Amino acid sequence: MTVGGTSTTVGSGPADPFDTDGGDDLAARERDLPAAVTAELADYLAGRRNDVLDVAEEFAEATDDLTRFVLAGGKRLRPTFAWWGWRAAGGLDDAGTVLRAVSALELIQGCALVHDDLIDDSATRRGEPTVHARWSSRHADAAWAGDPTRFGAAVAILLGDVALAWADDMLHDAGLDPAAIARARPVWQAMRTEVLGGQFLDVSGHASSDSRPETALRISRYKTAAYTIERPLHLGAAIADADDATVRALRHYGRDLGIAFQLRDDLLGVFGDPAVTGKPAGDDLREGKLTLLVALTRAHPDRATASVVEGTLGKPDLGADELAAAREALHALGVVDDVEQRIADLTVSALDAVRGADAPVLAAPAPERLADLAVAATRRTR
Repeated sequence: MTVGGTSTTVGSGPADPFDTDGGDDLAARERDLPAAVTAELADYLAGRRNDVLDVAEEFAEATDDLTRFVLAGGKRLRPTFAWWGWRAAGGLDDAGTVLRAVSALELIQGCALVHDDLIDDSATRRGEPTVHARWSSRHADAAWAGDPTRFGAAVAILLGDVALAWADDMLHDAGLDPAAIARARPVWQAMRTEVLGGQFLDVSGHASSDSRPETALRISRYKTAAYTIERPLHLGAAIADADDATVRALRHYGRDLGIAFQLRDDLLGVFGDPAVTGKPAGDDLREGKLTLLVALTRAHPDRATASVVEGTLGKPDLGADELAAAREALHALGVVDDVEQRIADLTVSALDAVRGADAPVLAAPAPERLADLAVAATRRTR
């Protein structure tokens, strides 16, 4: 395929970016990395249940809800990118240990999603009630004392915190040697700070009405790109003791692809099919999210057309006709084409960092897999 005039055709990689040939243990895991990660998570979370049972049976029931949430869905992108960062830097040995270590990233993701849904007051995630919504309903159904909404929020905060704490535990108890843990620690610490900082920028930007395009892109960088692709790749590379050139190339790829990934998410938040995305159509507009689409709309000189979109922002009862009109206006303003072009340009830049003439030599088959993943991340429909 060609993106922005530059070929993004992968090398010898198969159509499925997680598939690979070979019969050894390494290749067996790589045939279905998401499934391998899910199995690691299921084993780890099952082992933690006795810890919470020691506190109280009802606490164990609450963490069972977290376990179901973590295991029920997701693309397992973060561990997958961490794995290929490790492989790109020549990682081969102790694959089981590394797999368990990078699987801890899904618990960071679990924390972020539970808290993000609460912050955005989202009712559904992956087509199911969000954690805070589910616990609010349980409170109301049981006719417990107090306000159901506040109770649901409190449980969601606590379960998100459990996921964050267990992510640290899972990484540090995976069995990595002390030198690998020492190399991984600063990357892990930076990633946790960046994702929380990105979430703060999102909240503060919304409250202060800072709708500059550069603000939207900065939020995309730190709220999503850094902990979705850039830092996971960096983490895997650090575990493998990568040289500086490899780390720079992987981080460049991860930064640009991560922003492109978020921009695709922004488009899906307005134009996605709810049956595929698992979220109501136009949810980003209802929540008034500061996406690049919104920022470019607010900066557009055609104020009459832009006002059609702006009138939908933060409107919880946004109807189908209003959504259709906003979609039409976004196309008329040209901001959809602008975002699509940015996705294409960022994808080309990302691929050039790991496959271009000046790219460092990465261990096979990592370059091909990273190219496959770039296409999968930016051409997705959910």
